[in-house]
Amino acid sequence: MLQDNIKTQLKGYLANLAHPIVLEASLDHSPKGREMHELLHEVAALSDKVHVSETGEATRRPSFEIKREGAKHGVAFAAIPMGHEFTSFILAMLQVGGHAPKFSDDLIAQIKALPGQYTFETFVSLSCQNCPEVVQALNAMSVINPNIRNVTIDGGLFQDEVAEKNIMSVPQVYLNGESFGSGRMDAEQILAKLDADAPKRAAAKLKDVPPFDVLIIGGGPAGASAAIYSARKGLRTGIVADRFGGQVMDTAGIENFISIKETEGPKLSAALEAHVRQYDVDVISSQRVKELFPASRPGGLHGVALESGPILHARTIIIATGAHWRQLGVPGEEEYRNKGVAYCPHCDGPFYKGKRVAVAGGGNSGVEAAIDLAGIVSHVTLLQRGSRLKADKVLQDKLLSLPNVTVLMEALTTRIQGNGKNVTGLTYRGGDGADHHIDLEGVFVQIGLLPNTDWLRGTLKLSDYGEIVVNDHGATSVPGIFAAGDATTTPYKQIVIAVGDGAKASLSAFDYLIRVPVTDEKRVAA
Repeated sequence: MLQDNIKTQLKGYLANLAHPIVLEASLDHSPKGREMHELLHEVAALSDKVHVSETGEATRRPSFEIKREGAKHGVAFAAIPMGHEFTSFILAMLQVGGHAPKFSDDLIAQIKALPGQYTFETFVSLSCQNCPEVVQALNAMSVINPNIRNVTIDGGLFQDEVAEKNIMSVPQVYLNGESFGSGRMDAEQILAKLDADAPKRAAAKLKDVPPFDVLIIGGGPAGASAAIYSARKGLRTGIVADRFGGQVMDTAGIENFISIKETEGPKLSAALEAHVRQYDVDVISSQRVKELFPASRPGGLHGVALESGPILHARTIIIATGAHWRQLGVPGEEEYRNKGVAYCPHCDGPFYKGKRVAVAGGGNSGVEAAIDLAGIVSHVTLLQRGSRLKADKVLQDKLLSLPNVTVLMEALTTRIQGNGKNVTGLTYRGGDGADHHIDLEGVFVQIGLLPNTDWLRGTLKLSDYGEIVVNDHGATSVPGIFAAGDATTTPYKQIVIAVGDGAKASLSAFDYLIRVPVTDEKRVAA
């Protein structure tokens, strides 16, 4: 089942086990049960510290639990954890076997201190690149605190349960039988929902942080690059990031990042974060900015207010807040979000197997989504509001060769209909000016990105599209404030361009710092 090169790598990982572990299986006689049996025994054969027991009594079958020998509970998978969850499987074995999760000491202490019992059920798709972060966070938390338990459930394997809960997007997390959250979450975000005082404690620690030489807003490729370049210049560097990776985390395949033939968004994001943390950078994670206070004169301190309350100060600021998916903005879109309206074909596509779906958008993202979905669903209708597709010709050729795809030009989506529970159809206005209806079960929105710059209106010069106006040095309209990446007017929103943008903005900030004298200016009051 596992390729020889994978076995070799896995054998090396399992050599790090400090304690013996048991893969306790609850199997059945289905093909998937036999497949799970084969996988577990193949893994156990790679280490004398891994054993398989088939005496499990879990109600979900097939499933298995990773336990330390003699322990009552462990980390559970109601899934055959291949695809994106194979790394989750490996990490769970290592952590149950004594390999400490890579969490800060403060975070570990907070997890250990959580009172009460927490039983999580995390529904995933093995093709979902967003799911592993949630799975790995909850698994690690369950290893740290024995009162926390998590079972990862493959929605494709337990379709009856998915249908009963009306799950149409992943990841979906339930806590003690009630809906807890959906979408990407890291351990800090999960902890903040469990411990109401956690955000207050985090905010209190930021209250008296000394001013930075360079403060970077955003943890995507541009922000990470800026942080590394600034730290290498010996500058006191901070980076505020709601999450590392930004939009890259939602990207499935990356094949145009120079020197890396092929990778995935979450892998590249993890590599960016690991690279930043090798340097003396003050990483302020799980925080969002809400307001910018420019210095009153060059050389003074700029202020950045966080949603949690504190105001951070810096002599220079680099804004790299990236962009987010544009929404259709039509009736029914918000009402049926995650109930038939989706934005990630890789994550949510498997839940529409055999169903009829539409894709809104004729650019590269929309056409790629339609191609991917055509191999899963019964029929795809692609709606392009213009008179021609904007995707690369090679993608258009592939799309038009598929027998279960219909392409509609000059089709403007005006409404998404549903029955109160799920999407049932879509209305679009055609080139003839008339409204047309399509019966379907899902709508995937792929109509481009919007810059994350609303919080800057009135402080920096923005373009008509909301992008931060920058010059060829990455400088904004305010001295000492620079910007990089997808949030700016720099053309061509590409990862490799964002990385270069971040480096350029950092070098420009350094040049500014050595040329502009320091002005005695008070901090902005919180």
